Formats: sequence, C-alpha cells, structure tokens
Amino acid sequence: MKIEQFNENGSLIAVISGDEKVLVDVQSALDLVMTVRYETGAAKLAIDKRAVADEFFILSTGMAGEILQKFINYHIKAAIWGDYSHYTSQPLKDFIFESNHGKDFFFVATKEEAVRRLAEIS
Repeated sequence: MKIEQFNENGSLIAVISGDEKVLVDVQSALDLVMTVRYETGAAKLAIDKRAVADEFFILSTGMAGEILQKFINYHIKAAIWGDYSHYTSQPLKDFIFESNHGKDFFFVATKEEAVRRLAEIS
C-alpha cells in the first residue's frame, strides 16, 4: 500500500494506491482510517479500486454499507477511483449514482477526479 498526501484547495487528502487489497472488511477499513489519520492527519481518502475487495461491489454482502457507515461515523470522506463499466448490477449502479450525488463518498474514474471531488467538499 502506498499513501501519498495532497493539499488541494486547503484540503488534506490521502491517496491510497497499490495492488494489495486494503479494504477487505470493516476492520480493515477502520485500520486504514487510523493508519491514514496517524501518518497524514487526513480525513479525506482517495482509494484505488484495485485496493478494494471485489465483495465490496456485491451489495448483497453488506460490506459496502458497513464500511460506508464506519467512514461516516469517523467523519471520513472518501472516493474510490477506477473502472466501473463492467458491472451489470442495477442496484450497484443505483448505489454508485446515489453516492456520487452525496457529499461523503464518491465513485470516479481517475485519481485526479477523486482528489478534485474530495477537495470540493468541506
């Protein structure tokens, strides 16, 4: 896992990348949040989709909802960047659509877009 730190428009944003899966369950999400907060002080995370377990994108597992709830409880804003075009699940597409219209969690195509979206929110 690689953690980069960006200061965009006065917002401190941690960018998580790498091929290693770092979001695999609720505990790993909490561990990631605490590690990022300790190492960077950031409360905004841009996460490479490759670092997220495939089960996250199967809504029936409940993983996405549980992790998002923990992020909200810990006042974490996050964006996951990557390619979502191959997903066919309508509930997942709806979840992504609704998330992208909120202010806490986003699904975007690029790292640059993730950083930009996170920098725009307070």
